[in-house]
Amino acid sequence: MKGQSYIILAIVFALLVAIFAVINVDPVQVNYLFGSGEAPLILVILISVLMGGVITASVGALRYFRLKRDYKNLEKKQDTNQSAVAEGKQNEEENSAERQTVE
Repeated sequence: MKGQSYIILAIVFALLVAIFAVINVDPVQVNYLFGSGEAPLILVILISVLMGGVITASVGALRYFRLKRDYKNLEKKQDTNQSAVAEGKQNEEENSAERQTVE
């Protein structure tokens, strides 16, 4: 159901963009760092949206990989702690067995 919601939302968004594209075909002046030129308004808007999406996706991917690395480190730490606890319990059992034989 969640996947269908995303598909429907994507179709609605694509429809809105198509309508917006048909309405905004007027050329606008675009000033670059190295010059200027004219481009259709929808092209300027779409490129801006795509650049924003790429930047957002990049930040999200970096966060995902950092969290994944942290998760692996925590798993290793947990394994180390669990083995230390198991070793401590084993030593405790051995010590209590030795005490019982001494008494």
